[in-house]
Amino acid sequence: MEQVPTPGEGRPAFSDDNVGVLLEALPYIREFHGKTVVIKYGGAAMRDEALREAFAADVVLLKYVGMNPVVVHGGGPEITEYMKRLGMEVRFQQGLRVSDAETVEVSKMVLLGKVNADLVRRLNRAGQPAVGLSGEDGSLFEVGPVANAEEVGFVGKIERVDVDVLNHIAEDYIPVIASSASDRESNSYNVNADEAAGKVAAALGAYKAIFLTDIVGWLEDPGDEATRISETTVAEVEAALPSTSGGMRPKLGACVDAIRGGAQNAHIIDGRRPHSLLLELFTVAGIGTKVNP
Repeated sequence: MEQVPTPGEGRPAFSDDNVGVLLEALPYIREFHGKTVVIKYGGAAMRDEALREAFAADVVLLKYVGMNPVVVHGGGPEITEYMKRLGMEVRFQQGLRVSDAETVEVSKMVLLGKVNADLVRRLNRAGQPAVGLSGEDGSLFEVGPVANAEEVGFVGKIERVDVDVLNHIAEDYIPVIASSASDRESNSYNVNADEAAGKVAAALGAYKAIFLTDIVGWLEDPGDEATRISETTVAEVEAALPSTSGGMRPKLGACVDAIRGGAQNAHIIDGRRPHSLLLELFTVAGIGTKVNP
């Protein structure tokens, strides 16, 4: 018969606090079972080694408890780093990277050859098979130029998402989607990863769309993290968008796209915090900003 180790010998003792965590998570696990969750992966969670490992473990756990995670990622910091190495100018306009043909080429190399491949490898190693995709695979994204193309160059807006491609893959694998795509004439574009995640969540009718970033959530005062808005409505977000600038603007816009398109909720959470994904989904208080219909 197997010997059960006593506390201090082998396995650590299981405390009442551990039981409380499991009991708190149980109703959420039950509620989310079989539901699709689209996760935009970015910020510090993508740059820090320990956070990369924690994120992969979290996504695999979601799959193990019966959820259907779909990951959408950009690679902003890495793209910027490689552009600087090559002596290229880095500029942003309203949170979008100003892109010429050379910028798009570098972006695709970084997104597909580095970021996407690394995340797929980590998910596989953590225990669930993953498949890397770009917006061009299976014509997943159909894009056209953004309205202010004269200011930002080759930046695309997603006009259609082919959910059949994702549904087939998601039956057995975790889809990992890089935010690059081309139009019908095969012209390549950069696509903002927040927008891509919002459009994917809308097309799939996702139960939740979750955006990892480098701030605790949407703030009443952008300079004070103590002013985090814990819960809000899509109408309140829409009203605030015209006066919102910087990187929060595309995230809030993506929350609107997701919910107006059919997703049930959207969340903006702090990817600098280990296991922030699980803390937002499986605890009563949550840690970010939840946007309701």
